[in-house]
Amino acid sequence: MEGLALALGIGFVLGLLGGGGSILVVPALTYLMGFETKTAVVTSLAVVGLAAAAGALASFARGTLHLVPALIIGGSTMVGAYAGARAGAHLADTTQLTILAAVMIGAGAAMLYQSLHTPADPTPRITRPRPMALGALGVGLGVITGLVGVGGGFLIVPALVIAGGLPMREASSASLLAMALATMAGLAGYAGRVQFAWSFVLPFAAVASAGTITGGLVAHHMPHQRLQQVFAVVIVSIAVFILTRG
Repeated sequence: MEGLALALGIGFVLGLLGGGGSILVVPALTYLMGFETKTAVVTSLAVVGLAAAAGALASFARGTLHLVPALIIGGSTMVGAYAGARAGAHLADTTQLTILAAVMIGAGAAMLYQSLHTPADPTPRITRPRPMALGALGVGLGVITGLVGVGGGFLIVPALVIAGGLPMREASSASLLAMALATMAGLAGYAGRVQFAWSFVLPFAAVASAGTITGGLVAHHMPHQRLQQVFAVVIVSIAVFILTRG
């Protein structure tokens, strides 16, 4: 029951913010459910990938998913995620957790900056996408995804706004498709090196997917800036906990 409640909460945040919820999966599995670090990373990739795919399909049905920029950054993240996963399989657990904590602090800072520099009611502005910039960003974000098992949506969303020319809502939708593709490539990179149980992943991902779809529906009626600020504080606090645990 605890695991399903956790899955629902993570999925809800993922759908609500278009990213961010996935960064909680590895520390939750490691510290709350006793998973070994690498098993937690690979399980996170599977769960986040399935939940993000469900959210992307829901966004496509609502008409908020722009496929071209999503596929550009998604395809490039696949390359980076596969390479990151191959490297992550050989890292010490403490090293992976330290990298994860650093990523969480960076994510918190990015979310806080974004919330403080985005108008409360922004006027949607669609500019010409920059495919080369999107591709380069995607490779780097994919490496992070493969290394520590996060979806990277907290960075993919601003990348799609800046380099993809999308307004925030459409960027959040596109990030879900990119995350689904990146996590799939990350799983391929860990294949044969780390084992995980589909019997745990499938129900966890199903509940997380329901949370993602619900979060996406609620997102249209919630103050995103305040949510981002609160969530930034939460993930930085968890990062500090990871670092102090060593």
